[in-house]
Amino acid sequence: QVQLVESGGGLVQTGGSLRLSCAASGRTVSNYFIAWFRQAPGKERKFVATISWRDSGTFYESAVKGRFTISRDNVNDTVLLQMDSLKPEDTAVYFCAAGRGIYTSSYDYDYWGQGTQVTVSS
Repeated sequence: QVQLVESGGGLVQTGGSLRLSCAASGRTVSNYFIAWFRQAPGKERKFVATISWRDSGTFYESAVKGRFTISRDNVNDTVLLQMDSLKPEDTAVYFCAAGRGIYTSSYDYDYWGQGTQVTVSS
C-alpha cells in the first residue's frame, strides 16, 4: 500500500503563497503518480496537479497552471505543491492521492491522505 500525509495548509491573503507537502511512503510508491485534489464546501473534489514518482513528469489543471508548481523533494520523500498568487476561489481542503496514471477523476485514485485546509481571504 501507499501511505500519504499532507501538511502545510493555512490562512493567507489574496495574492499570497503557501507550500503544501505530501509525504508518500510504501513498498510500491515508485509505481504511482501522486496528485493533488481540492474540495471546496458543497462542491465536488477536483483535480489540481499530478507528478510521476518515477520520472517527475507533471500535468496541471488549467485553472492553476502558471500559479501552482508540483515537484518532488527527494531528500524528504515528499511531493510539494507550491501555490503562488492565491485567490479566494482556491479555498478548499487539499488532498494528496496516489494513482496508476495521469488521471483527472478522483475515482481513478487508489490511496488518499486526510487533507489539509487552505483558506484564502479576500
